[in-house]
Amino acid sequence: MDQMQKQALQVTKEIVVKFIETNRISPSTFPELFGEIYRSVLGTIRDEAELPKSDNESDASR
Repeated sequence: MDQMQKQALQVTKEIVVKFIETNRISPSTFPELFGEIYRSVLGTIRDEAELPKSDNESDASR
């Protein structure tokens, strides 16, 4: 598992815990939703990593 995947997994865990705490995810929908959230988070991390450095810096200053 590469570093991006580990980061995505950690973020996904935190999101899912919050969703469970607020009753937005139930045990019956957990497996499906965890995978969807993980793929979304991982895709976002990869998209950000692929941006040219100047784009990343300008986003951080906003």
